[in-house]
Amino acid sequence: MKAQTLRQAFPSGLAYKNVDVGRLRPSAVLVALEPGRGVWLTRRSTRMAEHAGQVSFPGGKIEMSDASPEAAALREAQEEIGLDPAQAEILGRLNDHVTGTGFHIAPVVALLPENVALLPETEEVEELFALPFSALLNPDFPVRRKAVWRGGAREFWVWPHEDHVIWGATAEILRRLALRLREVA
Repeated sequence: MKAQTLRQAFPSGLAYKNVDVGRLRPSAVLVALEPGRGVWLTRRSTRMAEHAGQVSFPGGKIEMSDASPEAAALREAQEEIGLDPAQAEILGRLNDHVTGTGFHIAPVVALLPENVALLPETEEVEELFALPFSALLNPDFPVRRKAVWRGGAREFWVWPHEDHVIWGATAEILRRLALRLREVA
């Protein structure tokens, strides 16, 4: 997808649903789109205390010093994947997402320049990869799966990928992104 098409998917003033944080842990992720390539994802280090080895967006806790979820997402992306915040054009946000593990996630969407230089921080990120736009635009994806978790049956989205299992909050945020991009593709 081209930069102009990606901008059209997130027109100025696009509304998003901001849920009540309550007792949840506020966090922000950067949904980083690179024209001609896709959306950048990480596989978290197996040494991480939470969600070790899982595929995720760059992101984390919103700190008291962060002026906004956007600032938190950019700070975390700089720490995790070496993204210079000046290279990210904030396009908007997707609806907030609440996880079963107690996180309130604000997905911040940004446009990156083509061939952006990124360098994963190896203590937090084992791998950095782009999910191609072709996967996001494919109407057959994602797929619903069922599993037992904490004694109950759960359904969740899974994005097929040859090397990674993309599920949970990441898959749901990708699903929301895909629906938005399919409107302009």
